[in-house]
Amino acid sequence: MIGKGKSIAHTGTSIDYGWNQEKDAEIVFSQHLAGNSPQDITEEFKLIQEENTRCQKNTLSFILSPTQEDGRNLSKERLGELTQRFIKEMQLKERQAIAFVHRDKAHTHVHLYVNRIGFDGKAYNDSFIGKRSQLAAENVAKEMGLTTVKEVQMEKEFETTKVRLEIKDIHRYVMDSIRPKTLDSYIRAMQERNVEVIPTINRANKLQGFRFQYEGHNFKASEVHRSMSGGRIMAQLSRNNGIAKPKEIGKSVQLLGKTVELGTNLATSIAKNIIKKTVKRAIDTGIGI
Repeated sequence: MIGKGKSIAHTGTSIDYGWNQEKDAEIVFSQHLAGNSPQDITEEFKLIQEENTRCQKNTLSFILSPTQEDGRNLSKERLGELTQRFIKEMQLKERQAIAFVHRDKAHTHVHLYVNRIGFDGKAYNDSFIGKRSQLAAENVAKEMGLTTVKEVQMEKEFETTKVRLEIKDIHRYVMDSIRPKTLDSYIRAMQERNVEVIPTINRANKLQGFRFQYEGHNFKASEVHRSMSGGRIMAQLSRNNGIAKPKEIGKSVQLLGKTVELGTNLATSIAKNIIKKTVKRAIDTGIGI
């Protein structure tokens, strides 16, 4: 679950948004309030806020977002419990508050509004409220057996690692088995295996590198693996084409029927990688003698 929080000045507008019936809004929590319309609630907030006119951002606005799966399974009552626990974590039990659930998007989420001004006229300290909101949401998620942000991040990292490895394996197969000699043939071979190679062209119409798109993920070439940087890919294509010396590398390349110049950094990287491979081959040959 994700928790976001901030102080706002537009109390009435925000509560009206939270109560928006077009978003299938339902009240899941309310404390120290008697009204039954956005206007009534706003007026009740203002009665207390008049005790502290120095505070301009006098309402606290929070969004509590469970994961998609958790959100689908949370009843109105459980969402109310979630909100109540969050309020306790944030030490806001003695303040006016109202919360609405919105189920209009894939993610069920709760909009919570709390009067920043207490019954004693003092303003709630909102220092680092964004970070504190996230920590409170983490604690509530653990207490209620819901998925935490850290768990979501771990799942995403596992998924992206898996996808990167698959792209790397496809790239290696294409380079080792098909051995394309041109950039276009490499792009086609990768596309036939559902990996889209996206050339990165700068404003000067020069090729700088590549991105890879696969199964809804999009990575820079070097993010997939360091062996897949633009310089290494182009160097290997050059070697497949019989080019073994940096001085033989052209300043441009054919890309989808057009001639595109190589960016300076990419050209330098290609030359360095050809030199490294040549030196390595020489060393390996010498060791084999």
